[in-house]
Amino acid sequence: MSDLGHDPTGNPDPMGNHEPTGHHEPTGDHGPKPTPPDNHDRGPNPAGVPASTPDHHHTSTLSRDRTRTLGRERLAGRISRFDRSHRVDRTLAHAITRVTGEALGPYQSAVIRIGFAATWLLFLLREFPHREELYGPDGPWSWDLAQQLIASNHAFTALMWADGQVWFGIVYAFAVLSSFLLMLGWRTRTMSVLFMVGVLSLQNRSIFMGDGGDNVIHLMAIYLVLTRCGQVWSLDERRERRARDARARGAWVGPDRAGPILWTVLGLVLAAATLAGKIDGGFFGGWRTIYWGLWAVQGLWWLAGRYGRSVQPRILLDVVANLVHNAALFVIMAEACLIYATAGWYKIQGTRWQDGTAVYYPLHLDYFSPWPALSDLLSASGTLMLLVTYGTVIVQVAFPFTLFNRRVKNVLLAAMITEHAVIAVVLGLPFFSLAMIAADAVFLPTSFLRRVGGWAARARGRLFSRLGRTLRSVPRPRKEPERTPETAETAEPPHVGFTT
Repeated sequence: MSDLGHDPTGNPDPMGNHEPTGHHEPTGDHGPKPTPPDNHDRGPNPAGVPASTPDHHHTSTLSRDRTRTLGRERLAGRISRFDRSHRVDRTLAHAITRVTGEALGPYQSAVIRIGFAATWLLFLLREFPHREELYGPDGPWSWDLAQQLIASNHAFTALMWADGQVWFGIVYAFAVLSSFLLMLGWRTRTMSVLFMVGVLSLQNRSIFMGDGGDNVIHLMAIYLVLTRCGQVWSLDERRERRARDARARGAWVGPDRAGPILWTVLGLVLAAATLAGKIDGGFFGGWRTIYWGLWAVQGLWWLAGRYGRSVQPRILLDVVANLVHNAALFVIMAEACLIYATAGWYKIQGTRWQDGTAVYYPLHLDYFSPWPALSDLLSASGTLMLLVTYGTVIVQVAFPFTLFNRRVKNVLLAAMITEHAVIAVVLGLPFFSLAMIAADAVFLPTSFLRRVGGWAARARGRLFSRLGRTLRSVPRPRKEPERTPETAETAEPPHVGFTT
């Protein structure tokens, strides 16, 4: 047993063979038994020594191939996991860059701005003869009732600052002007806040005035404050483009004066209203905090762009503004989906919607029949009423689930816009339909909106060119040359009567 771990001669075997060399077991040939060659030795076999079997060689080859294949698979798995994690990180980084690096949906937000501002403006202009009965001192919702309601729900309305027709006329004109300027896109950050003030002031004064579209305008007026809705199709965008082109040409561009003046005037008005106690809420909550916060952010934005020593503060403000804009745009989309989903599921529970006769009854109400002949024509077909009733429910319930399929979503979106257009004409609800169409515009494809913008730009160019040609073709009176003493002597005397 002592000979199993070492060589008796004192020289270790470098090949790892621990067989003793001092004595050998006898063999049949009275000589030492030769050691069989290793399987890795491919030299000639000595005579009388059997060669290694083919099965053993094949097994060792398969084991080596299997080991190499397993190593490659493990390496490929590690590389695949690295690629997947790298791909996920890259996708996440791209998403974060998009959300923080740009304000998404510039055309959609511009359409929402134009749509809701135009809807509210048209409503105020249509109701101008009846404005005092709707929201003013002569309305059924009296001053005392409005004060009690505002004291309980803490809603904001500037009409509660004074009780009189003069103040009401000022607030109404202010609402009309802010809607018009927001629609044009002039100082959109400021006009969006003033637009919200006008909407809240009138609607919170008389809460029972409206046809359903006022609720949508109420919500969207608050959301528009948080969006950067003047990136395209606005006077702000045109002013910035002209200033950028002028700098590219090397021309001098003067500082902005209208913005600071407007900011200062609004700050003085806000300070006067705060000192007078007209705005409800403390400095850490309520409308007072909201308005002062918006005013301070506007000033900080201007200071960062005007007096910033580096671009880092402005970049930070841009990132925050992009995040707020994208979040507000997402909320607008969720709000539109929620409106349709709740309306569709409530309709399913009604028996009239289940039997397909729900659309028939509003067509025969005097309040919803501005065109009685058209209503009678549509309601005369029972099949048409059934299809319209079921189609309305299907479209409203299915629309939120089709947002991930662009083609189906566009088809249902066209169907809903058509439905609202029909409601505006047949049921006499134009402003409700305009408000819903403006809310639906957030889902319109960007390519379609760009195409529509191109059509509008070409139509405007043709219109202005025709007006220019018309003005140039109008004959202008020829100016008589001034008479001087020199020209008076050479001029012919005036003729009296007929000349020969």
